[in-house]
Amino acid sequence: MAGEKKQSYGNESISALKGADRVRKRPGVIFGSDGLEGCEHAVFEILSNSIDEAREGHGKLITVTRYLDHSVEVEDQGRGCPVDWNEKEQRWNWELVFCELYAGGKYGNNEGENYEYSLGLNGLGSCATQYASEYMDVTVWRDGFEYQLHFKKGQITGKKGQELEKTPLTRRRTGTRTRWLPDLEVFTDINIPPEYFAGVMKRQAVVNAGVTFRLRVETGAGKFETTEFLYDNGISDYVRELAGEGTLTDPVFWETEKRGRDRADKDEYKVRLSAAFCFSNRTAVIEHYHNSSWLEHGGSPEKAAKSAFVGAIDGWLRQNNKYQKSESRITWGDIEDCLVLVSSNFSTQTSYENQTKKAITNKFVQDAMAEFLRGRLEIYFIENPSDALRIAEQVLINKRSREQAEKARLNVKKKLSGSIDIANRVQKFVDCRTKDVSRREIYIVEGDSALGSVKLSRDAEFQGIMPVRGKILNCLKADYARIFKSEIITDLMKVLGCGVEVQNKHVKDLSTFDLGSLRWSKVVICTDADVDGFQIRTLILTMLYRLCPTLIQEGYVYIAESPLFEITSGEKTWFAYSEKEKAEIVKKLEGKKVKIDRSKGLGENDPDMMWLTTMNPETRRLIKVMPQDGEATSQMFDLLLGDNLQGRKEHIASEGYRFLDLADIS
Repeated sequence: MAGEKKQSYGNESISALKGADRVRKRPGVIFGSDGLEGCEHAVFEILSNSIDEAREGHGKLITVTRYLDHSVEVEDQGRGCPVDWNEKEQRWNWELVFCELYAGGKYGNNEGENYEYSLGLNGLGSCATQYASEYMDVTVWRDGFEYQLHFKKGQITGKKGQELEKTPLTRRRTGTRTRWLPDLEVFTDINIPPEYFAGVMKRQAVVNAGVTFRLRVETGAGKFETTEFLYDNGISDYVRELAGEGTLTDPVFWETEKRGRDRADKDEYKVRLSAAFCFSNRTAVIEHYHNSSWLEHGGSPEKAAKSAFVGAIDGWLRQNNKYQKSESRITWGDIEDCLVLVSSNFSTQTSYENQTKKAITNKFVQDAMAEFLRGRLEIYFIENPSDALRIAEQVLINKRSREQAEKARLNVKKKLSGSIDIANRVQKFVDCRTKDVSRREIYIVEGDSALGSVKLSRDAEFQGIMPVRGKILNCLKADYARIFKSEIITDLMKVLGCGVEVQNKHVKDLSTFDLGSLRWSKVVICTDADVDGFQIRTLILTMLYRLCPTLIQEGYVYIAESPLFEITSGEKTWFAYSEKEKAEIVKKLEGKKVKIDRSKGLGENDPDMMWLTTMNPETRRLIKVMPQDGEATSQMFDLLLGDNLQGRKEHIASEGYRFLDLADIS
């Protein structure tokens, strides 16, 4: 059309990013993200340099400071970053380190030069982080001098030829201190939480035995909270910490060094392998590290561990005739459920999946580690027959539990499948007329009496009713097989229509849960305002929390608040939902004849009162169940309904007085 500007794509359309723009305009390429995760990785790049120095034996203390303005400072006791003139390159070293991508001192590690086992190999870190900073101030102590550099938005400050400030030291000192502020023009979020620093530094302390990692968090102007992380024996101490008391086997530590190559046409390189582990029926943790970097996504070490442990344990089970006739073999999932394993490997040549270093792909590392672990395990089982038996028995328990859970899941899926004529398939369920899910509400009530009352009070157009027949099972501790034998529970889930989220790693991915299949906009728990009613309410909430927690998290679950008191004066009636409300109403009626009655149970209320107080969207009170902290909710459920008898006694002793007026004590 006339007037439109045509877009051309020709020889002049191609351009190249230069200098700091290579990072500032595309941070995700270097850091994996332009969000908080990318910003965190930029921090780790600077920390990595200090870690490499400490591992080479230069310094035993690394200090990280998080300031209130979101700036970060890393200080070490290493040899000090080379920043002076480089004759070989005919350039300043500070330019190569902080202003040149793919420049660094770690490219010759496989030839026996500096940093044999280095966390940083790509020559990107210091420069990339500098480019992504609003400012960066670097102080270096080495060769008897203090050097200072200052950068702003990827550019060096100071006059040409005077950018590097150099002054003699009055005392012997070496190390590097870097303080910088991540740039909000580069990252969408720079507010790195203290928990990130604590987590990273703890992991680094684990795999760098004997090095102290000190974290300083500024909590107020000039005020700091300090935490230190130190593991004298590295991963051995860490495994003991993770496993705690009462393990099936004592922790063991193995290490070795091997040389090899990923492919016949590739260079040979060296790898140092170490692993610490124990078996437990209480704790299961598996972590892999390579050149100090936590391999969140595993890669080669993860594959090696799976192969070695499955092969060794399966071999022992077959040799000792522990499998039942025609029984299927164990899987890695059966082992990892009772395994605490930490591996820490170092190699002079590393193939990371990407710059974020969350997985490695080295074929030789995988083969060497698998061979190393399997061989040591086979010897361990021979030398420790009682440990081998305990391990084997626990793994078989895990396998058979998994298979039983899978059978239960298939039965549940069959029970919950389909939605044809649900009213006829679920005993005493009362549906509503509308098919508009955005309007539909389901009231879960206790017993036939409440069912009758609510049925007479409801608006049949959009309010359905599901009665709880008898006492509902405590789902907190019950296994899934027992839970889904309960007719009332399976009926409730049928009525909801969304299926279940089975919180078990073996069947999680096969869960039937689908939020889009939920038949209701509101799930309302409606029970009497007494002790029995509160108990039933808690049991229903526990069931929902265990089987479909997303309903709670997404705000679909409500509690219908029932009035505690009916206050009558003349021909008018007020409803009070608490002692405080009762007192306020009575105060307003001061001087008048007032009659106060405790509200009856739901089954005894007349329909008009029920509609007014519990069912009418205009006048009812609904409490949205929206836990801010799922773990805290779980802990409270556990306290009230779990096995912690002493904790429950203490809770009743301290809080029980609040509910004495609700107890039926004659």
